[in-house]
Amino acid sequence: PGAIDYAKTLASADGRPDKLVVQTVMLRSMNQAVYSTRNAGHFGLALEEYAHFTSPIRRYPDLMVHRAIKHMLVHNDRSNFEYSQNHMAEIGDHCSTTERRAEEASRDVVAWLKCEFMQDHIGGTYEGVITGVTSFGLFVELAGIHVEGLVHITSLPQDYYDFDSVNHRLLGRKGGLAYNLGQIISVVVGAVNLDERKIDFQIDKSKIGFSGGRKSGHVGGKGRRKGRNSGQSHGQSHGQGSNKRRKPKSEKQSMKRKRKAAAKKKARRKKKKSRKGKNP
Repeated sequence: PGAIDYAKTLASADGRPDKLVVQTVMLRSMNQAVYSTRNAGHFGLALEEYAHFTSPIRRYPDLMVHRAIKHMLVHNDRSNFEYSQNHMAEIGDHCSTTERRAEEASRDVVAWLKCEFMQDHIGGTYEGVITGVTSFGLFVELAGIHVEGLVHITSLPQDYYDFDSVNHRLLGRKGGLAYNLGQIISVVVGAVNLDERKIDFQIDKSKIGFSGGRKSGHVGGKGRRKGRNSGQSHGQSHGQGSNKRRKPKSEKQSMKRKRKAAAKKKARRKKKKSRKGKNP
């Protein structure tokens, strides 16, 4: 896909409640930008030639671009620039690395502050949007406060869930509950780990079937069997004909006792006759 395809997709997401999710997925599909001496243009802006710099200068890469522009304006010749091609490439790699490190540090601080804030809201119920679906659970971002946490798969309503990586969803085999990317659900703040910068959510079970999960088109589990056996009566399902009356349990026990008593009586008679034959 090209930049125009991304622009069309973004425009079609206007007004949708999951627009933020669409933007996030689009950003994740792109390669991270790096500082390089090769002029590869700008994908998002659809420019064949592009140089990143700001005025006033905020970063070292901006300073390097300003130095190169100033040199060209004064000398109109790049051959005697004080930085060689290899040196510029090394500076670009170094700036890319340090910028990633700075972004990670910034995210870590923000995550810590969010955890500190949510410590006072354990047990609270919030609505949020599913921003990520994995084989081990759901990532949910709370509406309004932009705090993200994990609903572990063990916290979902009891079922066996299949992970559909193509459609970004978890689907319950028996109950038929489906959790999709961009879906709005209700969650309860379960726990906050400040050291690990992690927040655990649980599904609000009081709203399952409404905002807590959607019934999919396929519902697993055992249902009524269809086919030639669907017309069988209760008696037939237990191995008895539909026209044969099943005897009560008490009646069965009574007949069993009578048969047992008759067998004992017969045995005693047989034993008595055998004794008479031996002693005339």
